[in-house]
Amino acid sequence: MADTAPEALVRHAGALVVAALVALTLLAWLALLAGAGTDMDPAAMSFWLVPTALLPALSSPWTPAYWLIAFFMWAVMMVAMMLPSAAPMVLLYARVVRRAENQGRPMRAPASIAAFASGYLTLWIHFSVLAVALQVGLEREGAMTAMMSSRSLLLSGTLLIAAGLYQLTPLKAACLKHCRGPAEFIAAHWRPGVLGAWRMGLTHGAYCVGCCAVLMLLLFVGGVMNLIWIAGLTLFVAIEKLAPFGPAAAKAIAALLVAGGSTLLVLGQT
Repeated sequence: MADTAPEALVRHAGALVVAALVALTLLAWLALLAGAGTDMDPAAMSFWLVPTALLPALSSPWTPAYWLIAFFMWAVMMVAMMLPSAAPMVLLYARVVRRAENQGRPMRAPASIAAFASGYLTLWIHFSVLAVALQVGLEREGAMTAMMSSRSLLLSGTLLIAAGLYQLTPLKAACLKHCRGPAEFIAAHWRPGVLGAWRMGLTHGAYCVGCCAVLMLLLFVGGVMNLIWIAGLTLFVAIEKLAPFGPAAAKAIAALLVAGGSTLLVLGQT
């Protein structure tokens, strides 16, 4: 039987949401692929489409222009890493909004869906600001290599152990539970309207940052633009949020992180 007009509209709108999520994720990954393996010196800035006129201003970090490029790099990286695991939540929200709109409730579905997704990404953009500030501090202390990874076994070991221990905390468990339960989250935090959608996305982003921010700091261990390290962290975040064995995987990786960090601390003392 052919779809009715409202059913066809719902199906079409769902396809558009999926296409938008895939396109945004691919664009972010393409930007990372273009920049992976560079050392962020002025000669390598072309992959971020930096105007030639800005290159002299980038010759002595950290100038405002250089800071802005680093922030853009982190923000794109957070979109590439976090949007795939957030996609089920966005898609379920889109389905709920479209159904409500088809039942005659004024929801402004496209605007509400976009607001929800942008609210979620807002938290990770704010995290990017903090990450750049930490990067500035580490570089000024001489703790970072040219490839933006830690040159200190003590720092690397400490970050690994901290990330591993955080995996076992009640806060991590609570945030992961919210990230793994899209239906429960939407039911508990539902707010109508576009502004309500943005606030819901912001709340989901807060839980997601609480779940994954410490893991993101491991980018300073493996290299901020190390594509293999980025892909590995992205895969693990997706597994612990989406896979049936996600909570068990979170605890297993905790043991590996603590063991790896302890090994680096021992090596750093020898």
